[in-house]
Amino acid sequence: MEIRTLRYFLAVAREENMTKAADLLHVTQPTLSKTLRALEEELGKKLFTRHSFSISLTEEGLLLRDRAEDLVTMADKIEKEFLSLDDISGGELFLGLAESWQIRYLAREIRKLKSVYPRLNYHITSGDTEQVTEKLDKGILDFAVLCDMPDAQKYDYIPFPEPDIWGVVIPQDSPLAKKEAVTVDDLIGLPLFASQQGWKNDIAKWCGERINELSLEGSFRLSYNASIFVKEGLGCQLTFAGLVDTSLESGLVFRPLSPKLETKLFLIWNKYQTFTPIGERFLSQIRKSFGE
Repeated sequence: MEIRTLRYFLAVAREENMTKAADLLHVTQPTLSKTLRALEEELGKKLFTRHSFSISLTEEGLLLRDRAEDLVTMADKIEKEFLSLDDISGGELFLGLAESWQIRYLAREIRKLKSVYPRLNYHITSGDTEQVTEKLDKGILDFAVLCDMPDAQKYDYIPFPEPDIWGVVIPQDSPLAKKEAVTVDDLIGLPLFASQQGWKNDIAKWCGERINELSLEGSFRLSYNASIFVKEGLGCQLTFAGLVDTSLESGLVFRPLSPKLETKLFLIWNKYQTFTPIGERFLSQIRKSFGE
């Protein structure tokens, strides 16, 4: 199975049309069809269901799509890394980031590094712990940023200089907006929004046994999306300070939780990982700046 074949497969899966995919790939439709039939024969499974004017993936095709995306991404990463090995003015960095205001520290270090190595290219993937560690474990990412304590048996890590502060985002006209801080009692009976990770971990620890008294109305991976639901009066959002616009014009306010709830942020990488030169420079700079 060749990477080129997987690229063809992914193009057809994305476009759901053989003619459009062939045009994008700059190959003839017969060539593309022949390549994909050979792939199905090689795997011994039907990957596509062909309709009058479109193509859809079978269950086996969906499985291959997920695997092929990782393989093609890894192949691209390897190619970029080797092309950059002799580039003393740059290189490629692949990072997976959790949502946090503390990411500003990372952005500052990348800006400093790019001023010294102007040909540095960085690639950012956002996601929760499960999403970014999966890519890190597969080698698709060089580093990840987590809002959870890392597994010390699998990863080396550096803590960020500051923790994140938990609070609730509410409309400016909410009765809770008059309070300086919000308690568990204040949240009982209210529809709440939070990330699944935050709800199961930090919020559950903060509430203790009283977590069952709270109502999770909906879960969001992106804080901005949850804030839109708050603006529409559908509930209150539990999130980190600084992730949502709570300026006077926004119609929203942020109030910290009481007792205070903080979450540490960590830059992590796989133990015994071999870095490219730019990866080594990046890690050395982070160690120095974060005071490790």
